[in-house]
Amino acid sequence: VTQERFDRLRYVEIKHGRICQLAFLGQVVTRGGLHLPGDIDYSGDSFDSFPNGVAALFGPDSIPTAGLVQIVAFVGWLEC
Repeated sequence: VTQERFDRLRYVEIKHGRICQLAFLGQVVTRGGLHLPGDIDYSGDSFDSFPNGVAALFGPDSIPTAGLVQIVAFVGWLEC
């Protein structure tokens, strides 16, 4: 493995570690009952109207499909 390849792998590993830390912190904060103020969309849904954890992805009160697509697209854009 070349030094350039090693440096790239190290950079990606550190970046993914930071993303995991933010995800964990987000879980802890929202499970503790702290949510962003205001509405998440123009129809008036507030941030705390959606459940925590996996229930936010599946179930009757889950985030709409268009919202999930936007989240995945944003994360993909961040990875570039």
